[in-house]
Formats: sequence, structure tokens, C-alpha cells
Amino acid sequence: MKFKVSSNELLKAMMDVSKAVPAKSALPILENFLFNLESGRLTITASDSELTLRTTIEVDSAEETGAMAVPAKHMTDLLKSLPDQPLSIRTVGDSSFECSWSSGNSTLPYFPAGDYPEIKGVGEDARTVVFPAQTLIDGISGTIYATADDEMRPAMNGIFFDLDTISATLVASDSHKLICYTADDVQTPEKCSFILHKKPAAVLKSIIGKDAESVEIKFDESSVVFSFASTSMICRLIVGKFPKYRDVIPQNNFNVLKIDRQQLLGVVRRISVCSNKASNHIKFDLKPGQLEVSAQDLGFAIAAYEKVSCDYNGDELSIGFKSSFLADILANMTCEMVVMKFADSRRAALIVPSEEETESEKVCGIIMPIMV
Repeated sequence: MKFKVSSNELLKAMMDVSKAVPAKSALPILENFLFNLESGRLTITASDSELTLRTTIEVDSAEETGAMAVPAKHMTDLLKSLPDQPLSIRTVGDSSFECSWSSGNSTLPYFPAGDYPEIKGVGEDARTVVFPAQTLIDGISGTIYATADDEMRPAMNGIFFDLDTISATLVASDSHKLICYTADDVQTPEKCSFILHKKPAAVLKSIIGKDAESVEIKFDESSVVFSFASTSMICRLIVGKFPKYRDVIPQNNFNVLKIDRQQLLGVVRRISVCSNKASNHIKFDLKPGQLEVSAQDLGFAIAAYEKVSCDYNGDELSIGFKSSFLADILANMTCEMVVMKFADSRRAALIVPSEEETESEKVCGIIMPIMV
């Protein structure tokens, strides 16, 4: 193998896939990047066996094609310390390769490409859907914080992609709160779905660059491939059944609070300072035109309350929430005015954007009450 490439271009490509390199692996070969040079293009692969990232760059010149596994940490550290300049890479013998730049060179070991595990994608029966890149980023950002850490119910540890002929809905829930993000600019020929674990979801959100306009998603029963620009991510899906989330979305919550989202978020954060640190419980006391938020920790003899003028139409109502859950939902919405709909003190509250902002804000949330 022998080629020339910009050191900055090579470093950027390696950093794009480096999130899949394990810090320590039972399979040491995975602590390397797989370089594959063919037809003037260098494909760089990194994998931890569960998650695989792959990207391709154009090289300046290629005299000898081939493939090799190169030490990820050494290669990354070397290129980080070099200013942008042409870099020549060539294999020397059967076990080492040389990186040469204008004023020096470095010799590093490489390993046979055949030792790198075969990366399997999706089968011939895979389904395909295309997301606008920003829609996918917003959907993951708006739901990932609501995923669970539940060994007994692994389906709750990821984001459920519910794909339909008229829209796509991303859903996450930890049983205490449930978040739905609806994208009307995504459709599929037939109804289908998959569950993406939150770890690869977070990686995917972080690596979709500004140059990506759309993301092609191919998935079968066990795996999914996300492709955008010159990069692809392959990972395993969570196998299981996601709960019927539409059945738990309240339909008859007639007590309605309309309030500025940032104002309510500020009140919740201030009052929660005096809540019990173990429970984070706060209480809403609602009456027409007024909301009072309160909290207390009897163990430390501290308490706080704040009264807020608001638009509330409904019965007088007292209801408790875990403040951290409510703050998460409010902080991850983008609308100016938020609407909370209540049935009573024992049933879930619905949180949606105000009617004027339903087109721009695609997230709705459900939060379970607690006894206070």
C-alpha cells in the first residue's frame, strides 16, 4: 500500500469514526483502524463489534492499493501533532508502515486486514427510509434523555422509530415520562418500526455533519445502517416489543394550563432547590388564573413556594411531580408557550406546545404524577 493524502483530511476522517474504537477490547485487533485503499479512495473503518463506523476520503495519489489495520491511538496522536501538510504512507515489509511528512517520518506497526472481523450489514429484505439530516438530529435530541436504564426491559433503553405512510414518530420512555417527536417530512411505503439503543443514537447525533442533507436508513430485524455524505454507521438493534405508547397518551385532560415555558422552567428549578434530595418532589396548586409551585424537605426544615400568574382553565387541583423529570421535558422543548393538560391528581399530565406553535414544535411529553 502506498498513497499520499492531506494530514488534516486523514485526521478528520479518523476522528469521525474514532467513537467506535473501544478503549480496551477482548479482541485487540478492534483497537485499530482498518484502512482499505481502492480506486483512489481510502475507506477507514472502526468497530467495537456492536457499533461500526466507516468513512471514505479521496487521496491525492495512490500507487499501490491494499488494506491494513493500523493502531488507532498512535495514528490519531501523531496526526494531531502535525500541521496540515501532505502525508505519504507506505507499507514497509509485512508488519510495519511509514508515515512521511516534509521534515520527518514515523514507523508504526500494522496488522493483516484479514485479522479484522467481517462487518455484516443488513440483509436483502432490509427496508429503506430517508430522513432529512436535521430532522433526525432534532428527533434524537428531543427524545434520548427520556430513555431508561432497565435490564429487565431492554426495549425501554432505546428510541423507538415508529414509521408510517404519513409521518415518522420517535418515542422514548422510562415509565415515569414519555416523549414523542413527530416528523411529518418522513414517510414510508408501509408501516414499520425498529428500536435504536441510546448509545449508538447519541453517537449518530454527534457525527452527522453540517454537510449532510439527508440520512438513508436501511434496517432489517437485527441491524441498521445509517448512511450520509461519505460516512456510514452500522449497529445492532434492540430486539423486543416497545409498549403501545399511543394508548397511554391522555385524551380527556380538560384542566388546561398555558404558561411561558422558560418562566415555568425557572420556577421549577428554583423551588426544587428546597425539595427532598432523594425524591425531588414538588407540588402544583392550580386555580383559575394562578399557579403555586411548592416544595419542602422536613428532614432539613427547608421549604419554598412561588406564585405565578397564568392562563389556567379548569377545576382547582393539587398535583405532584418529580421536578427533575419535569425540568428535563421543559428544557428540551423549544416553544415559547407550553400547555399542560391535567385530568386529576392521580393521572398522567400531557405537555404540548401552545396551539400557535404546533407546526414548529414537534415534541409532546407525558409525565406521571407522584403523591405529595
